[in-house]
Amino acid sequence: MRRLRALDIKLLRDLRRLWAQTLAIALVIAGGVSTVILAVGSHHSLDETRVAYYERYNFADVFAQVRRAPNGVIGQIEQIPGVAMIEPRIAQLGLLDIANFREPATGQFISLPDRREQVLNKLYMRSGRTPEAGSEHEVVVNESFANAHGFVLGSRFAAILNGRKRELTIVGTALSPEFIYAVGPGDIMPDNRRYGIVWMSERALAGAFNLRDGFSNVAVKLLPGATEEDVIRRLDDILAPYGGRAAFGRKDQTSHAWLNHELDMLNNMSRTLPPIFLLVAAFLVNLTLGRLVALEREQIGLLKALGYTNRAVGAHYLKFVLIIAAIGIAIGSLVGTWLGSYVTQLFGDFFRFPFLIFSRDVSTYLIGAALSLVAAAIGAVRALRLVVNLPPAVAMQPPAPPRFRHLLPKRWSLNRLVRQPTVMMLRNIARHPGRTAFTLLGISMATGILVVSLFTRDTMENLIDVTYFLADRQDATVSFAERRPADVVFDVEHLPGVLAAQPSREVPVRIRHASVERRILLRGTPKGADLSRIIDADLHPVALPEDGIAISGMLAQVLGVSVGDEVEIDLLEGQNRTVVVPVAATVEDYFGIRGMMDADALQRLMREMPAANSVHVSLDRSALDAFYTKIKSMPLVSGLALQPVSLANFRDAVALLITTMASIYAGLAAIIAFGVVYNSARISLSESARDLASLRVLGFTNGEVLRILLLELAFLTLLAQPPGWLFGYGLAWIMKTRLAGELMRVRLVVENFTYAMASIVVIGAAFFSALAVRKRVFGLDLVAVLKTRD
Repeated sequence: MRRLRALDIKLLRDLRRLWAQTLAIALVIAGGVSTVILAVGSHHSLDETRVAYYERYNFADVFAQVRRAPNGVIGQIEQIPGVAMIEPRIAQLGLLDIANFREPATGQFISLPDRREQVLNKLYMRSGRTPEAGSEHEVVVNESFANAHGFVLGSRFAAILNGRKRELTIVGTALSPEFIYAVGPGDIMPDNRRYGIVWMSERALAGAFNLRDGFSNVAVKLLPGATEEDVIRRLDDILAPYGGRAAFGRKDQTSHAWLNHELDMLNNMSRTLPPIFLLVAAFLVNLTLGRLVALEREQIGLLKALGYTNRAVGAHYLKFVLIIAAIGIAIGSLVGTWLGSYVTQLFGDFFRFPFLIFSRDVSTYLIGAALSLVAAAIGAVRALRLVVNLPPAVAMQPPAPPRFRHLLPKRWSLNRLVRQPTVMMLRNIARHPGRTAFTLLGISMATGILVVSLFTRDTMENLIDVTYFLADRQDATVSFAERRPADVVFDVEHLPGVLAAQPSREVPVRIRHASVERRILLRGTPKGADLSRIIDADLHPVALPEDGIAISGMLAQVLGVSVGDEVEIDLLEGQNRTVVVPVAATVEDYFGIRGMMDADALQRLMREMPAANSVHVSLDRSALDAFYTKIKSMPLVSGLALQPVSLANFRDAVALLITTMASIYAGLAAIIAFGVVYNSARISLSESARDLASLRVLGFTNGEVLRILLLELAFLTLLAQPPGWLFGYGLAWIMKTRLAGELMRVRLVVENFTYAMASIVVIGAAFFSALAVRKRVFGLDLVAVLKTRD
């Protein structure tokens, strides 16, 4: 007990003496723990919230759109094996005319049953009530749309439903699990001002769209264990005679797919950045403990000579590491919990969840703690092995002096090239290659972590440039509820303010290779298209082949195909037949996965006359009001997507989510950078203390001695930047690869400004480390430092 008590007293003294280094290492470990809890905890909380929301409000599993199906087929759908319940309804798009809002808005109108309870995709009423049965003027709107326009109960707006304009009154606001992420026609981002969900009486909506005793959309809930593919196939067979447009499951439902993408992004971050942070922590533990063992050789020898076993001495230094890890785990748990709650709330507000389940799962904290302890233990292995294997007799002797030699020929003497302090610094670096290499590695890793934390800003700006200014250069896209003859482009060209117009034909298809299948849109683009273009990886326009299909690079990767391979395509519109076409090209795009064909080739494939679903237009800014007014009066138009508005919404979403996450990780990386540089400076001071004290005795001033020490730190910090940039670029590639998904991908772009910012932060950390070391240099006890054993 006395021996253990004595070692514990020594342990406390070591912690007090090395408190600054201990805290710096603990902060690095805390950074790793907090990133684990932040990413894993927020992902778990949001995923549990989503699951609970889906279950409580009965989110459907399968969805299908149809032109018009009679109510008589409802019984056939209910009899499909695996179907638990269904929700037949009317779902149609309509233009909205809102007072004091000049741009046309689009409403997705969904019917609410009049004579029964809603069983699927139930509404969470935020305010008010549902419409009275049969009311032609009462509606419920989604809360985001209402807030964007400042609507309250009793507010009114007009809608063009099937060519007729109606005045509607808001009697309630609601949320729905079906529209967590609501995207309008032609858009890639939610636009709460220009796209809203409008729920209306089934009888009233049926009358507006001539769908009495019929429905145009059905949602299906499956029994546990049911096979989604079988249900979809049978549902398609039933709806095909009535203009069915191919049923699809949750994974292809827009809202669910985007929500999945965001959660996958959080999950991938939790598996990418924390290991890097903990690797740096292991490196610091190894460096600090190794130096501590080297400085305490004599004490280790005395302890063993007095009868302490190798196990007892090794356990003493292991306790030192575990206490540092425990401090880091405690700090990281607190910070990670706070950041996790903040991120969960941030995403919860963005997706408008009606409630949030903040997960405090013990397993998350145990994972963070276990990873940190493992990292600390790995870092301590080398030093502990030295402690255990060091014989007492050897330990009580001074270490063998280093062997010095000339590195350069005498005629190349450094004294002739640089000043004496620089010569001393370079010699010290050359004579301690191991320490120098470890210091360079640590500072390089700190720079690399900052680069990967900051690169998301660069890649998002590049994504904006490619998508909005190189590929989709149109000002607006006019969408139609049904396909129109190709000459509709001439009608659009004659609208006020239209400078140029480009038709686009999109066909829903299932593309298949071997056993892998995806539901995508196959887009036909006319030759010489200049508004909405296809851009390759080198940012050059792609000319579509006259035969075959061009597909997204991500889709090619998912299907496992390359140029020349053949794929099966189920056409889900028109004759609903299956064709086999060759892959003629793969292109790099960054939103979704899709197929592209020459417009004439798609026309031949569909066996139809030239047609268009939408028209891209370039507009005269001075005539926008006249253009909007004309669009509002066109009953065939189902939506108008505006590129400048989409760009602004994308920037807002990126700033809110991705940039916020990047800022959090960059802040943690800055703390780690300081920990690495400060520990490097302290270790350098410890190893050079005797030399520096000798210089003081020889007449050097405190400032001159400090200058020699800091010159080495500055040189190594600057020398570590280029490999740090390379390391950061590699980490950015890993991050870019891990974050790539079927809905969104990014290019690997790291701007010079990002490298500069990372280096500035590390150099700033070196500066503050120098200020901290300065006090210790000025306070050197020359007598104590110069004492040596005979």
